[in-house]
Amino acid sequence: MTVRLPLCAAAVLFFLPLVSSAQTVRSVVTTADLSRAMAPEPDLVFAPASGASSLTIAVDDTQRFQIMDGFGASMTDGSAWLLHGLSPASRQQVMTRLFDPNKGIGLSFLRLPIGSTDLSRDHYSYDDLPAGQQDPKLQHFSVRHDEAYIFPIMREALKLNPAITVMATPWSPPAWMKTHPTMNGGAIRPDAEPVFAQYLTRSVQAFQHAGIPVRFLSIQNEPLYETKDYPGTLLQASQAKRIIGSYLGPDLRRAGLSTRILAYDHNWDHPEYPLEVLEDPSAAPFMAGSALHCYGGSADAQTAIHDRHPEKGIWMTECSGGTWNTESALLTTAHLLIDSTRNWAKAVVLWGVALDPAHNPHAGGCGTCRPLVTVAPTAVTYNGDFYVLGHASQFVPPGSTRIASNSPGRTSLETVAFESPTGTIALIVLNNQPQPAAFAVTWHGRAFHATLQPGALATYTWPTGPASTREE
Repeated sequence: MTVRLPLCAAAVLFFLPLVSSAQTVRSVVTTADLSRAMAPEPDLVFAPASGASSLTIAVDDTQRFQIMDGFGASMTDGSAWLLHGLSPASRQQVMTRLFDPNKGIGLSFLRLPIGSTDLSRDHYSYDDLPAGQQDPKLQHFSVRHDEAYIFPIMREALKLNPAITVMATPWSPPAWMKTHPTMNGGAIRPDAEPVFAQYLTRSVQAFQHAGIPVRFLSIQNEPLYETKDYPGTLLQASQAKRIIGSYLGPDLRRAGLSTRILAYDHNWDHPEYPLEVLEDPSAAPFMAGSALHCYGGSADAQTAIHDRHPEKGIWMTECSGGTWNTESALLTTAHLLIDSTRNWAKAVVLWGVALDPAHNPHAGGCGTCRPLVTVAPTAVTYNGDFYVLGHASQFVPPGSTRIASNSPGRTSLETVAFESPTGTIALIVLNNQPQPAAFAVTWHGRAFHATLQPGALATYTWPTGPASTREE
């Protein structure tokens, strides 16, 4: 289903803080079938809380948790190529809807591959050589491939939303650095670790020079998975912490780069990996925290990592839906967003921004992944993942803080709440029940009442107002 929202309609989703004690609550709703997509609902009003509701969501902004960096996806080679190939008018419309915080959903986190992934038109690195050759001084290093369309699209996104956080990640170093001379599978040779660190440092510098500041860097996508038909590299924690502590961290520092490193960048089911890196005395000073994926384990692994190292952050950096899903795209992604952020994720990042209707481009790997937008020659379809991210990114800008809200449960209502730097509360609610759910939301001794259809997702927003209007 193609769902289009006029760009001007997004403006109705924003509001100015109110000072009246009869505070207005605004909301948008997306239904499971996308027949309504981020559709504004009639305003609700807080009133003194009285009586009991069978379902009550209590929001408590005195309990505060992680500060958010954003919500987004990966700008793969294929994504940038498709977006860049649109007509100028169509590209401007799509990019505005993706990234503009006032006229679109304001995506605020982009993961940028260093070289190719499976969602690329072909396989490449920034220093490819004929078989048998080496380049230990990186004399052939070049990002010319990305200058054609990846960098222009990234710059356009950053112009639309300067608050975007960029994270860079390699799927494989150049083949000549590896135990097997191929980008698909294999490991990094120990003697190539110093030049690999320099390769990553040069990549970050090249991105910065192109106008794309890199805030975070992971050193390997999914390091415990050995790929067969697309770029990938086995990288055990013992080698990762050595590369970071002995080479990469010092290289970044000598280059004057403020980029921080994220450990792991793989599934929830092996939290011991990031913990080993975070607890290494040589690597730890360069680490911002851990990056996790959704394809194995459960989100509570993030809390286990956080509890061991509350001084370090957690980022959910990849999750993709696809044709294998047995439930709606809306439910799948909404579960992820709520679960991840309730378990300390500072960002929720899905997989590819764009693919075509045949799930291309891809060069090996996932041929059934679902993007945020599907780009066809004559139309652009905004998929369920786009709207789920919009329920967060449009109302939870970078710098927002997660606050407490009770979540009745995965078989009932799931919730997560945030307060923005300007004092607006955003409560995200997912109805998992097979029937409509009527519920109350309480906050500072007042309440409003709402109803959600089965499988629907809603965001409720209200200004905190001056403290004198609250009933403590």
